[in-house]
Amino acid sequence: MSRIAGVLRRTFGLVREHVGTDQMGNKYYSVPEQKTWTGRVIHAKRMVEAANPTEYEYIEGSIPIEWDAWIRGRRKEPPSIEELLKNESYRVQIKLKAKEVEEKDLALQAKEYREGLVATPAKTLAKGHASSTSFGKQELSEEPSTAGNTFEPGSWMPNPKK
Repeated sequence: MSRIAGVLRRTFGLVREHVGTDQMGNKYYSVPEQKTWTGRVIHAKRMVEAANPTEYEYIEGSIPIEWDAWIRGRRKEPPSIEELLKNESYRVQIKLKAKEVEEKDLALQAKEYREGLVATPAKTLAKGHASSTSFGKQELSEEPSTAGNTFEPGSWMPNPKK
């Protein structure tokens, strides 16, 4: 059988073996090491045929982590359906636990604020904009300031030295 497969590979080009499909519809293939009809050796490859082939529609998470590890050669065997389902349920549990911990932390923080154990965050009241020359000043000074397009060269003279 391998002799026939070798003849077919050399005649028709690369032969890829379907390894699996994920829940999003992506198909994964393995191309074993083979020789072309010219005798050139083609190394083994792993590839994915995306369910959504247009590049601009790709979003992070379009390929599950387990399949990504197989494609990049970080694992030898492709993931099984049981493994994918187990890992997905584990990820959901971790997200729920993280949400619970965050809610408990916010409740504890609110309790500490009410009891006076922790100082409440300072609330500042700023008048004007920080880039303004009069920011934080009670009175407007007579010192020169630029006012964009109303600046007139030579209209201000410095105070004489004392």
